[in-house]
Amino acid sequence: MSVKVGFALTGSFCTFASVIKQIPILINEGFEVIPIMSEISYSTDTRFGDAQDFIKAIEQQTGKKIIHTITEAEPIGPQKLLDILIIAPCTGNTIGKLANGITDTSVTMAAKAHLRNQKPLVIAISSNDALGASARNIGSLLNAKNIFFVPFMQDDFSKKPNSMVANTELILPAIYEALEGRQLEPMII
Repeated sequence: MSVKVGFALTGSFCTFASVIKQIPILINEGFEVIPIMSEISYSTDTRFGDAQDFIKAIEQQTGKKIIHTITEAEPIGPQKLLDILIIAPCTGNTIGKLANGITDTSVTMAAKAHLRNQKPLVIAISSNDALGASARNIGSLLNAKNIFFVPFMQDDFSKKPNSMVANTELILPAIYEALEGRQLEPMII
C-alpha cells in the first residue's frame, strides 16, 4: 500500500514552478499524490503563468483531478483519504487561517479535515511577511500537534526583510521526517 500524500497549493504564484517540480519526485518515491489547490490558485492567471497550464501539468503528473472546492475537500477527514498533507506553497494568509481555525477555502478545509485524523500536516512557507505580521501565526503553528515545516529561510533580506520561503528541495525529506513524527532540522536555514 502506497502512502497517500495530499499536495495543496495556495496563492504564492512565484513559487509554483519550483513546487510543482517536487510532485514527480514524490511519485518516483512511490507516493500516491492527491492534488489540491485553493480556489484562487485554481482560477487566477498571473505573470508567473496561467492557471490552466498549472492545472494541466499537475493533473498530468498525478493522473488525478485537482480538489479545488470546500465541498470536494471535506471528505478528506471522514473518509481518511490521506496519510500526510503538505501545503506548498503556504501563504501568510493561509498560515493565519490555520493558526486561527478559519476554514473558508479548499486548502484550509483539507487541512482541518486531515488533522482531525491525527495525521501530519507539512507546511512550506512562502510569505512576504513571515517575520512581520505572520510571525505570531507561524509561532502558533510551530507549537501545534502534528504540524511540521519544510525548512525555510529569508529569500531576499535586503529588499524584502520580512520575507521567508521554504526550500522546496527539502519537501521530500520533510515528509519522511513528518511521517515519523519528527521535524526536519535545522528548520530555519
